[in-house]
Amino acid sequence: MTEAAVDRPLTVGISSTALFDLSKSNEIYQREGLEAYRRYQISKEDTVLEPGDGFFLVEKLLNINKMFDKSRVEILLLSRNSADTGLRVFNSIRAHELDITRAAFCGGESPYRYIQGFNCDLFLSTYADDVRQALAQDVAAATLLGRMRPAKESKGALLKLAFDGDSVLFSDEAERIYQQQGLEAFSESEQDQAKESLAGGPFKAFLGALHRLQQEFPEGQSPIRTALVTARGAPAHERVIRTLRDWDIRLDESLFLGGMDKTAFLQAFEADIFFDDQAAHCDRANPHIPSGHVPHGVVNGELGTTMDKEE
Repeated sequence: MTEAAVDRPLTVGISSTALFDLSKSNEIYQREGLEAYRRYQISKEDTVLEPGDGFFLVEKLLNINKMFDKSRVEILLLSRNSADTGLRVFNSIRAHELDITRAAFCGGESPYRYIQGFNCDLFLSTYADDVRQALAQDVAAATLLGRMRPAKESKGALLKLAFDGDSVLFSDEAERIYQQQGLEAFSESEQDQAKESLAGGPFKAFLGALHRLQQEFPEGQSPIRTALVTARGAPAHERVIRTLRDWDIRLDESLFLGGMDKTAFLQAFEADIFFDDQAAHCDRANPHIPSGHVPHGVVNGELGTTMDKEE
């Protein structure tokens, strides 16, 4: 990885529907069409939008910049709105005092084509097709499932991110064996390959960027805390531990649940967001924890390739 890449800020792109609650506006669009939506948004330009599922994650990310004399985190607005209808979004950004200055308003088209130009490390959206397009460009991306709970600020100042392992941090190579041959074959394969590192999944590079940002703080003072929350249990734990060691990436907590439901553990961790490739896991957690579905790998109908990238 080049020195310039290491020095650049952690960059997160987010859609307007993930940042703010645009459910009423979208209802008008679905019921009455684009022109009615445009008129409604213009008539409400000075009405501040309420937080969406990604709002407090963004707020905590931006608060990290207050600890530095230069920007270490940048948030980008990547929106299907036009600039005309997006003015309400920018007015709301200003009202909520979010330091977001860059945006792409795409007039109904997907903003995914600008993700690489902005050097995004992560893209969050409520549009699953846009997320798949971002993943296809080797950018970590997740579909926020929509609010099934009141949007509220999470406890404490720490930013807490929880990740599934296979098909998220790691490739789907092990998950593929489990899905096709069952638990016994999976366990046997993982024991046989315990000292062979797993290939990287779509969130490897993002986790690496988070880890580098954490290292800029004195030990014990980082405002970011990460957790692996995986259905794996012993003996399948060893390969994961050795893989992260080989990557020289540290996770603050690792939960090997052996097939137990993840929701109670995510609540106990007080995750600000949880990323998983299995929609069922996200659906169970989403009433309690903002959840991002990562539509990657064998459980999402993909043929299955690694997404390892040079760091």
